[in-house]
Parts: sequence; C-alpha cells; structure tokens
Amino acid sequence: MQALIGSFAEERLMLSRSLGELYENVRDFIVAEAEPGGLAGCVALHIDTATIAEVKALAVARAVHGRGIGRRLVEAAIAEARTLGIQKVFCLTYQVDFFTRLGFVRVDRSRLPDKVWSECVRCHRFLDCDEVAMWRSVDPAAPSV
Repeated sequence: MQALIGSFAEERLMLSRSLGELYENVRDFIVAEAEPGGLAGCVALHIDTATIAEVKALAVARAVHGRGIGRRLVEAAIAEARTLGIQKVFCLTYQVDFFTRLGFVRVDRSRLPDKVWSECVRCHRFLDCDEVAMWRSVDPAAPSV
C-alpha cells in the first residue's frame, strides 16, 4: 500500500502515508486485489466521531485505472460507514470530479474541525493546503455493497 500511495504522492496527487501510519491504521483499510495476488487499490474509512467518517488514502494502480475499482472501493467504505451508523462521510481530495460523480459535494474545511485540529494541523502542507473538502450523506436505507 505504501508504494502505491507513494507513487501518487510523488506527483502531488495525494498525500503520502508513512509506513508507521499505515501500520497504525491498517484496520481502517479496504483493499482490492489484482490477479495474481497483487494490489489493485486501497481506501481507508477513518471514523472521526459517532456521526462522521473520512474516506482517505484512495489509490488505484495505474494498470487498472478506468475499471471502476476506485468507485467500488469508495462504495465499500460508504457501505461500512452505513453499518456503523455514520451519517456523513467526507474526503480531502484533488480528484473533485471523481468524488462529485459519487455524490460528494464541496464543503468548507471549517465544517470539519475534528479533522483539521486532530490531523491536518500536523501536515507539512497545513498552511498551504490545496486539497478540496467534500462530503456526502450516508443513506441509512441504501443496500450494502
């Protein structure tokens, strides 16, 4: 996962994740496997409060771009949020069009104080952050993936 995420982070398409951070949060991750036995993609669902969670660290191997893997990973994260009773999921992203197609809308980062003051404040890009905050409601009646 670190190599996959790191390849996009080098191009400033997403933030990098240290190996320690990945180990610390490995239970948050959903992965898509590639044949035979490789990693096609990953996403994490990080619970912030009883009602809101973050979809983060979404990465899909370039070799399988355009096959719907990213969409399915995000949908799986939303389905998990639904089973946990989460009401809203958010992301900080550079891929605005992708998340818009999945029902996310832009939101001012100030609406996410738990994220900003627990995690963002430690980021090296904190004062110069250009990620776009987006969120969407989790429909409690929707079927799970």
